[in-house]
Order: sequence, then structure tokens, then C-alpha cells
Amino acid sequence: MGRSVWRFLLVCLFVVLPLGIAACGGGGGGEKAKKGGTLTLLSSGDVDDSLDPGYSYYQLDFIYNYAVERPVISYKPADLAKASPDLAASYPTVSKDGKTVTIKLKKGIKFAPPVNREVEAKDVKYAIERAFLPKVGNGYVNLYWADLIGSKEYKVGNAKEISGLTTPDKYTLVMKFSRPTGTVAAQALALPASAPVPKEYAQKYDQAEKAKSTYGQYAIATGPYMIQNNPKTGKITGYSPGKRITFVRNPNWDAKTDFRPAYVDKIIFDEGNDPTVGNRKILSGRDMIGNPTDLSPPPAFLKTNLSRKDNLVQGPFTDRVRYVALNTTKKPFDDPNVRKAVAAGLDRAAMNLAFGGKSVGALANHILTPGITGFDEAGGFSGTGVDFLKNPNGDPALAASYLKKAGFKSGKYSGPAVLMAVDNSTNQKAAGQVVLNGFQKLGFKVNFRPMPRDTMYSKFCNVPKNEPEVCPTVGWLKDFADAQTMLDPTFNGKNIVQTGNVNWPQLNDPKINKAMDDAELIVDPAARAKAWANIDKQVTSTAAAVPWQWDKAVLVKSTNVNAVISRWNAAWDLSFTSLK
Repeated sequence: MGRSVWRFLLVCLFVVLPLGIAACGGGGGGEKAKKGGTLTLLSSGDVDDSLDPGYSYYQLDFIYNYAVERPVISYKPADLAKASPDLAASYPTVSKDGKTVTIKLKKGIKFAPPVNREVEAKDVKYAIERAFLPKVGNGYVNLYWADLIGSKEYKVGNAKEISGLTTPDKYTLVMKFSRPTGTVAAQALALPASAPVPKEYAQKYDQAEKAKSTYGQYAIATGPYMIQNNPKTGKITGYSPGKRITFVRNPNWDAKTDFRPAYVDKIIFDEGNDPTVGNRKILSGRDMIGNPTDLSPPPAFLKTNLSRKDNLVQGPFTDRVRYVALNTTKKPFDDPNVRKAVAAGLDRAAMNLAFGGKSVGALANHILTPGITGFDEAGGFSGTGVDFLKNPNGDPALAASYLKKAGFKSGKYSGPAVLMAVDNSTNQKAAGQVVLNGFQKLGFKVNFRPMPRDTMYSKFCNVPKNEPEVCPTVGWLKDFADAQTMLDPTFNGKNIVQTGNVNWPQLNDPKINKAMDDAELIVDPAARAKAWANIDKQVTSTAAAVPWQWDKAVLVKSTNVNAVISRWNAAWDLSFTSLK
């Protein structure tokens, strides 16, 4: 299967050195990493609702998770197509029939205080099991591990454990599936839900008489760092929501078992920063990096500072697509002609400019991103061919024609007002305002509600019963290097859940659902790419999502930081970053 050449046009190359990794960006190349010091990550918002690895599913969550947790496999900074063994001694093996995955764990990895004991296969088993619990609210296990034998019975409380998870010995976990989905299931072991959780410690928090597990307040690390806690009870003390998270070294971490160098002694997430002020602070300060998810450099800042190669790191395409999600379960967006009218009328080029222009992304016209399997087969940069996305500046005449087809004889919308929940960080809010203007030109009355990103997702866009008609600033980053991870979680009707929902349009098209169920089983790379490309075309044709940007990473750091990017997460890798 051909891969887009854009994936290889990297501005920043990662060079593994005997004592570390070369920094990404001017001024850092050739600088060798040193041990020690405190690294501060400036952020505007907070983690998404919980520090529980079983719940975590967003880019900022992943930034901290891979410093404090050790999944079965995980990504080294330069890894992209395939993760590396982490908790596992070797990459998980998949049986010829695709229905069995076998995991062999390393010996000698220990939990942080107060658990302190060695990690065993039973701990990964429980981590996966608890992720199926509604109280944990995981967003992906019902997708990638849905075929685990016994998971359905366990999830509804008819079984005490998942029968398809067995531990034949202390260091071996076997996963049995009802369909041949083992290859994808093995890749998903790079996600945080495979990080071990000690049942004897965590179960009381999972079973507490509350709507949601409280384990996130007591989560136990296995990685080089841990969130500061009470060493006797495990209660996390180093987290003040919306203000600060403090990471310290995990005293039970053994460097001989890990590929992470973990250079700095302490990491602080400094939250609640204004993007413009925060980025200026990083430029003039020391020991600081910016959170790429919500401290994205505003356009004016980029224009002034993009030439500062010691501070601004221009990366490749990130495999994130940004789009306007139209709620297909609510009027008027249950009518595809209204959705197509909106798609035709929006000035997607202006949205890109509001976000920072070409330096931060290319104009998108379908869901699959440059470099991921199926992108070229779906039409590449030319798009899938739908008329309502042909003009990136908007096509008022075409928009009017679609509104007329929907019954609005004047070519203008004249129905009830719609609610638009918008991320209030600088770039996202600016792009949202372009969407607002576009809706108003089409005749819509809009209740425009900017709010913090974690609120937008956890209280509104991710909760079907509270979801507004429009979520204009949502974005999706791949889970791993497979087209399924871009389309299945976000547009398959079977993946609509009542909390943590990421099928934001709530698209539930039987033909598309069936195509995805069939494509999940395809193993041949060329056939798999073609199948998911066709699904991309089908999804795009519904106009349930209006794609407007394929992201590129622009990350900001202080001059004295040897900052390293995780290509998989398109963000800083804290365990490889060091101070000069």
C-alpha cells in the first residue's frame, strides 16, 4: 500500500544519541541531554475529567500518561507505524486465525508506593476488565476489544470477570476473541487502558457507591514518574484541577526495564494560562514547554516568531483532522440537505487562517489525514469529489440550493435557533467565530457558547443527551497507525455511548456501519486501505462532519530545553525531554 510522501517530509529528525536524543528544532541539535532539573509544561486547560488511565483518551491525557504509566506496548519518539514493547517483553503475538493474542510481560517492573509489589499478568487483566465498566467510562475498549469473549456478559454484570482473558502463568496474558480482530486488538495495547492496575488496591474505588470510579484520585504509576501522592494511602496530592499537576520520580522505577531515559527530576503542568501570554512566557523564560493541544500559538504570535528556530518547532502532519460536527439526531441536521448547505456555505479557508494558516495545517476535505493508510485512495489532497466541499471559501449559491431542497424556499434557513458549544481557547474560539458568521449568513440564529475545552467535551459534545446541535471545534487524532482508528470510533453507530462519546455527529447509518464491521476483519494492507478509503468517502458524503483542517504541529519551547516530539501523539514526549 502506498504511503503519502508528505509523511516523510519532516522538518525535524529524531537522532538517537548514546546519552540521549537530539532536540527537535534549531539550537538544540547536537546538544546532549543531562539528568536533573524541573520541566514546566504550560497549559490553558486541564486533563479531560480524570487521571484514571482507564478513562484517558485525549492528547493531553496521553502526554502525561506515558510518563507515569507503562502500557503493554508504547511508542518511542520516532515510532509511527508500530509501537515498541514496554510492559511486555516482546511484541504481542497473534495467532494465524486472528482470534488469540498472547502477551509475555517483563519481570521486575514494580508499582509505585503504596502498592510497591511486582507487576503481574493479573494486573493487566484487571486493567482491561475495568475499562469495560460503565463507571470507568472508557471511550475505545468497546471498539478495539469488543470481540473479547465474555466482555458483553461482564459489562452488564452477568459475569465477575472476562472469560476471554486468562493468565496461564504469572507473566503471561492470553486474549481470546470471537472474531479475527486480534491484529488490531494487539495494536490497541498501546493505549493507556492496558497499563496495569492492582485489583486488590483499585477495586474498592471502582465499586464505590458513586456514579463514576474514583480510582483517578488514587491512580498508581509504573512509569518513571508518578503524580505526587500520600505514600501511605495513595491519595494523589499533586493535582489541583485547573491549576497544577506535579510529577515526581517514581522511587520503584527500574531504568534497566525501560527504554525511557527520564532525564528531568520533576515535571509541573502549569494550567490556566492564556495562550498568547503563556507562549510569550515560554519564549522569554527557561525550563518551559507549551501544551500543543490548548496553548497553540495564536496567528499573530506565529507571524512574529515563526523564524525563532530555537523556540518554535515546526513538525509534520500530525494525523489529526478538525471538523464541524452536526448533530444528526436533532433538527435541522437530521436532514442531509441542511448539513450539505452548511458545508457548502462555510468559509473553511478563513477557519484555517483564524487557526494560524498554512503553518499549522492544510485545508481538509475528508476525514483521513495525509500519511495515514487510505488517504491517497480516498482522494488525497484533491478530496472525495463531493460538490459541497469543492470551494474552500464557501459557495453561497450551492448552499442556497441545498436549503431549498430542504424546504426553505428562500434559500435561507428560517427555523429555530441552534446551540453551538465552542472551545474557548484562542485559536479554537477564533475558528468557531468564523463558523458562527457562516451560519448567520445562511439565516441561522445561533446560541454561541464558548467554554473550556474539558467542559465542552465532558459536559456537552461527549454526552449525547446534552449534545448541542453544533460542535464546531472538535478534532480527532489517530489512536494508532490504522485508518480504522480515524473512522470507526467517530462515525460508527454502534460506538455511540452515553458518556465519553466521540461519535459527535451521532451518525448511525446502517450501510456505513456494515461497511465498517466488514472492514474491521480485513488484514491484507492494500485491501484494508481501499475499504477504509471507501468508508471515508461514504462518511464525507453525509456531511455529518465538515472537515476543515489537517493539522501540522507547531510547538513552543524555551531555548534551554532539549524538547523531543512523540511522532505518534504529535506532542512533547516528557520522558525524553531534557534541559541543557
